[in-house]
Amino acid sequence: MSIHNADIAAAFDEIADLLSIQGANAFRIRAYRRAAQTVRGLPHQLAEAGDSSAYAELPGIGTDLAGKIAEIIATGQLAALRKLRSEVPPGLRELLALPGLGPARVRALGTVLKIKNRTDLRRALAAGRLASLRGFGSSLRAKLESVLTRAPEATARRMPIAEAAEYAEPFRRFLAALPGVERVEIVGSYRRGRETVGDLDLLVAASAGVDVIGGLGAYADLDTRTASGRTKASGVLRNGLQFDLRVVRPESFGAALQYFTGSKEHGIRLRQRAHARGLKLSEYGLFHGSRRLFGRNEAQIYSALGLAWIAPELREDRGEFEAAEHDMLPRLVERADLRGDLHVHTRATDGSASLEEMVAAARAAGLSYVAITDHSKYLGIVRGLDAQRLARHCDAIDGLNEQLHGFTVLKGAEVDILEDGRLAMSDAALAPLDVIVVAIHSHFDLPEAKQTRRVLRALERPHVTILAHPTGRLLGQRESYALDFERVLAAVHERPCYLEVNGQPLRLDLDDVHVKAAVERGVPLALDSDAHAIGQFANLDGAVRQARRGWARKQDVLNTRSLAQLRPLLRATRG
Repeated sequence: MSIHNADIAAAFDEIADLLSIQGANAFRIRAYRRAAQTVRGLPHQLAEAGDSSAYAELPGIGTDLAGKIAEIIATGQLAALRKLRSEVPPGLRELLALPGLGPARVRALGTVLKIKNRTDLRRALAAGRLASLRGFGSSLRAKLESVLTRAPEATARRMPIAEAAEYAEPFRRFLAALPGVERVEIVGSYRRGRETVGDLDLLVAASAGVDVIGGLGAYADLDTRTASGRTKASGVLRNGLQFDLRVVRPESFGAALQYFTGSKEHGIRLRQRAHARGLKLSEYGLFHGSRRLFGRNEAQIYSALGLAWIAPELREDRGEFEAAEHDMLPRLVERADLRGDLHVHTRATDGSASLEEMVAAARAAGLSYVAITDHSKYLGIVRGLDAQRLARHCDAIDGLNEQLHGFTVLKGAEVDILEDGRLAMSDAALAPLDVIVVAIHSHFDLPEAKQTRRVLRALERPHVTILAHPTGRLLGQRESYALDFERVLAAVHERPCYLEVNGQPLRLDLDDVHVKAAVERGVPLALDSDAHAIGQFANLDGAVRQARRGWARKQDVLNTRSLAQLRPLLRATRG
């Protein structure tokens, strides 16, 4: 059995959740959260490091947490977590899986309303008791009522795609290494780049006589095989992720790749298009009668049906057929197009690496500039920057730039938008900066009209460059706050300033629908990592994937520009 960084981070996050439900010390909870963040951001797997003594040297880890990492890697379990699970009622823990119910809200349900499980919650909703609790607005109550009418298994948690990848990619590599296997692809929502994955669909190309299914038993992360046949298998991986495996002949692989990638709606539209031409499309190929016309290459299938090849991220039946028919599909932005990153943190506030270390990591990631945007001093940010510390921080950046060649560090800050729309730092303090990222980190439960006024007022400030993670969601943990996005989009376009697509795996904010709306309005996007550790520049991949799903092109993205092209655009936001 192999232990992934995602397993360790998940254990630390669960401890933080359970401690939060218990009302434990906030610093203790924050230590586990930061440790989970550090582990997720590492560029290597801890279980493969070989030297457990190095765990304590990781930022924010220390001796106690290093011992817990070693325990997880050695045993696959953690005694401290087992103890907490025994102390928090199982029914209360299960509420964390419901949309919008983070640990703070679950604690409120348990302590104020004495709710212990789904049944109690359903009864409390029916009696209108949740209306008295802060943070349980009408939209959340309606969503909970809808979810609670379904069976628990129907509300199973979808996994963020970055977390799923830690299991999906090793599984792909294992299958590709089996004798006789020619090609392996992970299809379905994973290939389309959806932000969460419910299960894995794997497609294997192998010639007749190759026993792919028989080779599954040797996979270390396989927990259970639920079904098995000659060319199909289903099961569950050790982290609970279900999978379906299909083996096809190489001559059908392209057809199967197309068949199992697109959404249900996309597949129906394509098969209807084939039928209208007297053809039949299946996972085995495109047929005229019994004769297979194409099957090995999916691009040939689209071409035979009068369409340009459609990128997997666009296969959702959201206008891609009309664009492909008229050769008007966008050339989607790619990771290689990014020249810089405009949202990066260091240990000056809540990051885990120094300014110099983050710059070195950015250069290693192929970038030519970054904006260091450490937090302003406000709620929840330990050692947030006040005006004096920000000025000294800028001096340090200027000193580093004098030593750098072929790379530039832009001076920035991430500034809290206060409840009334003011910013947590004065205009005078912000004036010398190159990039000012503004964001909401508190009061997520304001009514839509008030939340929208809050954002619009912040955008009126003279030095705002980017509205970061604009809808405030955390996948599986916190719903987007109520916001009139069309009004915000109009304000950003008129001002002008920019909207962020935040690649942090639990944010991926904006979502693809909002990205497409911004692209159609002509509002450039900043694809950012929100990196807090040296390994987190990989978050840019998530931002790019999200942007591609929203039809964004290179020219739609602010940080695909060279620094010389970028600077006038930054100055234009200075009000």
